Amino acid sequence: MKIVLHNKFTLLLTCLFLIFTQQVKAQSDTLKADKHPKDSSQITTQQGAIYNRPFINLASTGRLSLAIGGYIEGNTNYFVTDGIKEGFSMQLRRTTIFIYSTVARRIKFLSEIEFENGTKEINIEFAALDFEINPALNFRGGIIMSPIGAFNVNHDGPRWEFIDRPLVTTQIIPSTLSEAGFGFHGRFFGHNKVFTYDAYLVNGLQDGIILNAEGRTFLQEGKHPDRFEKDNNGEPSFVSRVAFNHRKFAEVGLSFYGGAYNSYRINGIKVDDRRTLGVYVVDFYSVIKKKLNIKGELVYVNVEIPQSVKPFLGNRQWGGYVDLIYPVLKRTVLKYENTVVNLNLRLEAVDYNVGEFSETGQKIFDEIKAVVGGISIRPSGNTVLRANYRYHWTRDILGNPSVRTAGIQVGFSSYF
Repeated sequence: MKIVLHNKFTLLLTCLFLIFTQQVKAQSDTLKADKHPKDSSQITTQQGAIYNRPFINLASTGRLSLAIGGYIEGNTNYFVTDGIKEGFSMQLRRTTIFIYSTVARRIKFLSEIEFENGTKEINIEFAALDFEINPALNFRGGIIMSPIGAFNVNHDGPRWEFIDRPLVTTQIIPSTLSEAGFGFHGRFFGHNKVFTYDAYLVNGLQDGIILNAEGRTFLQEGKHPDRFEKDNNGEPSFVSRVAFNHRKFAEVGLSFYGGAYNSYRINGIKVDDRRTLGVYVVDFYSVIKKKLNIKGELVYVNVEIPQSVKPFLGNRQWGGYVDLIYPVLKRTVLKYENTVVNLNLRLEAVDYNVGEFSETGQKIFDEIKAVVGGISIRPSGNTVLRANYRYHWTRDILGNPSVRTAGIQVGFSSYF
């Protein structure tokens, strides 16, 4: 299967190069003549979010430059679950620092280090070199943020109107997912539109997907620390995203992540059945009449698991969310010019175990549904103040009456 996976990647590269032999020359001539639509080159895409951040230039000598930036995110929580109060608490969720450098002409380095809950967790989210061959063909290697949907590559707190990240991105997709790997990415321009692609080989998720304290299939637990230095089964996983962005319409992306996840060989000896997973994501973003902002993701997961643990560990999962953001005010407030006030609504759901009990034919539950309303105030484009009201319905695997959780959160996030 390792050979088959490599052959698939080779076939992908072959197809890309066949396209590039025509497109690269055309785009090179277009760039030299500056004939491609200028508005297309300026379209903001989810793929470009990692570089589209505010940086402070620290040094610049000739073609070399160094810049630094980051963001901070904090909030308060007050939740009640079935009448039991958790009380009031404050939380500094994360402080993130990113460093950017132009190493040489068309060679870029970017790193992102995140400190969560003080210093409880310190993670390298991104540390990679980009070799720019052409807008349509760029090589990237290092620790990358796997492009599983749009959120995993565009999750900075100041860009979101809600305090909590969408449930599907933390409970189904293991966001944020950073992995050691390499591959290619690029863009093709058209009038008012851009086509983007990313394709990488990565070490992949590991056995914790089913062997974990959650008692369910949980991709988040497959993020073993060793994934940055070695593959647990010697078989890389493959992740890719393709997206179409139209300036006057929307961006729609399709993502896939898949490969073997369990340690089925030790020192070349097979000790277990090879088990794979596949994650399929559709993401979208649109602005209607320059007012209503709509974005969301829909995720489906298929995991091979031992027959003996079914149905208590699900082999199929799904989830999704939709965010609706509507600006209701734009004016000077307390001497902050062009302050924007938004009304926000999020609808979301996750199902950890899709299917029925084979013995009874009854539906397997183990799911969460939630609605979040709120208001956000942006005194500047890089800073947001947020207030949310969250309401969750949680059902266990047997479908007992829902456990209900409600709470209020107030918080902030800002680039610096």
